[in-house]
Amino acid sequence: MTMLWRGLCILPLLFVSGNCQFLFPFFHPFSNPGNGLNIGGVVPQNANGFFPIAGGSPSGGSLSAQNKDDGSLNSGSVNVAGGSADNKKWESNVKDKIKTGYKGKWELFVRNAGVSAMHLILLPKIDQALMFDATVWKQSKLKLPGPPCREVEGTNELDCFCHSILLDIETAKIRPLRLKYDTWCSSGALDVNGRLVSTGGYNNGSDTVRILDICPTCEWKEYPGTLGNGRWYATQVTLGDGRFMVFGGRNFPTYEFVPPEGQRNDKSKVIPFKFLAETHDAVENNLYPFVFLSTDGNLFVFANNRSILLNPNNQKILHEFPVLPGGARNYPASGSSCLLPITLQPDEKRKVIPAEVLICGGTSHDAFTLADLKRPKVFVQASKDCARIDITKRNGKWKIQSMPSPRLMGDAVVLPTGDVLLINGAKSGSAGWDDAREPNFTPVLYNFRVKEGGSKFTELAPSTIPRMYHSSFALLPDGKILIAGSNTNPGYQDNALFPTEVRVEKFSPHYLDPALAKFRPEIVLDQSANKIHYGKRFTVQIRSADRTLDDEDLQVNIYYPAFTTHGISMNQRLVRLGIVQVDKNVSSRTHNIKVQAPINGNIAPPGYYMLFVIQKGVPCGRAMWVQMLP
Repeated sequence: MTMLWRGLCILPLLFVSGNCQFLFPFFHPFSNPGNGLNIGGVVPQNANGFFPIAGGSPSGGSLSAQNKDDGSLNSGSVNVAGGSADNKKWESNVKDKIKTGYKGKWELFVRNAGVSAMHLILLPKIDQALMFDATVWKQSKLKLPGPPCREVEGTNELDCFCHSILLDIETAKIRPLRLKYDTWCSSGALDVNGRLVSTGGYNNGSDTVRILDICPTCEWKEYPGTLGNGRWYATQVTLGDGRFMVFGGRNFPTYEFVPPEGQRNDKSKVIPFKFLAETHDAVENNLYPFVFLSTDGNLFVFANNRSILLNPNNQKILHEFPVLPGGARNYPASGSSCLLPITLQPDEKRKVIPAEVLICGGTSHDAFTLADLKRPKVFVQASKDCARIDITKRNGKWKIQSMPSPRLMGDAVVLPTGDVLLINGAKSGSAGWDDAREPNFTPVLYNFRVKEGGSKFTELAPSTIPRMYHSSFALLPDGKILIAGSNTNPGYQDNALFPTEVRVEKFSPHYLDPALAKFRPEIVLDQSANKIHYGKRFTVQIRSADRTLDDEDLQVNIYYPAFTTHGISMNQRLVRLGIVQVDKNVSSRTHNIKVQAPINGNIAPPGYYMLFVIQKGVPCGRAMWVQMLP
């Protein structure tokens, strides 16, 4: 059976390059020690979890990992100062930028993760990457450590393979997790206390809600029959009050609120959504719709080539945006999307806080038919379009640019600096089993704040591992990108054009140039607030060796971890906070930054964020986890 999907994201970015040289207002390198991969118990730290929802031996390759980096781990330096953080501050002056020709670096982190990461999310505080695929194939590259095995529904067969793991992002240790209900093409998001709440999937998992807490021995809790409709290729979004909604899924043009844990939705709780019915075509092209929470509490929903603004409280469509030309963007055409960074002022008084969505790549409406059903297969070139629109304006129009290369099944990563990294995917074909060709190995950096005449797209160092259908990513606290997954086959296959991929890589973007280590600030954790309350001010303390930087060289950005699958990055969000005041040299090379928290959950939903301090375009050596609370 073939699966369809697509991805979207909203974010801000900042970075420009001309020819081979980058000019950055931000930059930073760091190193990661070499690690061996152990199959054993990963011991996360304790964390309270809550959210009202319902709910042997690996084969092939050695279970070892290499993780090398020649960047420095020495703390950098930062001088910071106050001032308003309006949108213009995403544009840095050339005199403040640091020059570098660094195009990034790839490293093999794990040779065999055991499971191909169809789904991936970074869990807060414990710094574990959760990876899982599907139970439908009854196999993986990793056996469960012991009984009980999973009973295959409707048969007497036992499945003793692992389909879900926790990967320690520093040591590469793996802890297998058990799954009973199928997670194939499911969705998910973190709740206010950092637990993953996962919805839908295939077959017996389609109406299931699952919860994974963050503790040393936590296992999946699964609640079949929780959802009113089956949710296969659906999108989950977090609202400003912390509730979840889940949109669409194959054969169900509807949406519903995810109920509290232990409760169930009956059919009366399912809301028909005519928009999804209208955007369905002969090969669907509207699965995994892009859904983003706007700063006014409404939801931007994009499917196929159309988009609307939906009020989640009264279920009314408030506005329809112009059609995006150039083909389809959702699964199986599978473009990528993100919410561009939201920029706040120190004393936010604006009635409307701008928010923009970026959608890149995709393919023609008939690409899946030609690649999957036609014989011989025909692989249509993917789209090179990259379009953005202000979703807070009723007269907003799409602004379309051309990427350096075509891309579908890619991912849009919002970097700590606000730049967007376009990564993974293929140049031709469609999502589906063996339906794409020409892996796109080259990451592309997109700077949407560049001034007229500058370059918006810069190609970075290419990988050597194809990341096609079912690839995924996670942004890490040290600023690297974890890259995993890729499986164009209905099962784990080694003898295929694109074998099932269980290797895990890390990519160091441009700002991790080792030459920029001296500019990297260090957050003083025990002197910085790790709980943030809406509308309140809080202090972040940093150490910095660079005494030349002025106030405008500084940013404090918070990042909400994305749930990534099928090129869609659910709930990925970067918010640039307003800096109220900077007290320099409160002690030797130590500075206090007073920052204004977002005023409400529509700007930053409650939950855990990675807080990055950026100086001269260089992110801090390691982000700090903070919890956003009412």
